Amino acid sequence: MVVVRAPGAGTTPAIESGRYCRDIEAYLCKKNEGHLIRIVGPSFDLVSGWAQDGVPFKIACAGIDRYFERSDRRRPRRRPVRIEFCGADVLDAFDQWKKSVGVARVATGDRDESASWSDSPALSRRGPSLAGHLEQVVARLTVRRATSTLAQPAAEILDRAVRAIDALQSRAKRARGEARDGVISELAGLEDEVLTDLTATLMPAERAALEVEAEQELAAFRARMPADAFARARHAAFTRLVRDRFVLPQIRYD
Repeated sequence: MVVVRAPGAGTTPAIESGRYCRDIEAYLCKKNEGHLIRIVGPSFDLVSGWAQDGVPFKIACAGIDRYFERSDRRRPRRRPVRIEFCGADVLDAFDQWKKSVGVARVATGDRDESASWSDSPALSRRGPSLAGHLEQVVARLTVRRATSTLAQPAAEILDRAVRAIDALQSRAKRARGEARDGVISELAGLEDEVLTDLTATLMPAERAALEVEAEQELAAFRARMPADAFARARHAAFTRLVRDRFVLPQIRYD
């Protein structure tokens, strides 16, 4: 059994790479509709490297999902996908996760002896215009409401968010300069409010489970992070998990 440890963490394991590889193998088998592609040799080195770098299992799965979604859009699959094909997407998903929780650079063993921790979890993005972004968010929230059985409190929170964004759309289309900055600021505040309200609807056991998961995601980095930076990262990781729990699209515009 190979145990990967965070630098300076003593005997505290970050991610046990053997189990991690087995879990990735099982997930890839599921995505391949039951076709088992063993993770051995070079592919084991690749995936155990993700474990060494502290790539959370769910983030690795999100990267695998990205590859499958893009591949399926291009053409029907004729053969099972190997894990090597998903490598770039996994690293891209990991990079986005690090930014979202405030980890600016990975620090793992002899790969990088230094680390820096971002005070701002905001992601840099290239995407639609502000007005286009609002249209997309409203569409996604509307679909979310129509295709799910959310509990009433959560459903009402999303309904309020849609009404608030609707009210901003006409302003966003013609907003320039300070007016545009004002709309963007309101969107950020709205997202924080929605996430806070959704968090309040969680049952105590569910909230506790998400808090534990957030800590586990950051386990590989904790020993190298200052206490205040880790607290911010833990909060950001927890907030991201709440977003995933409710399938909430990004409302803020960065």
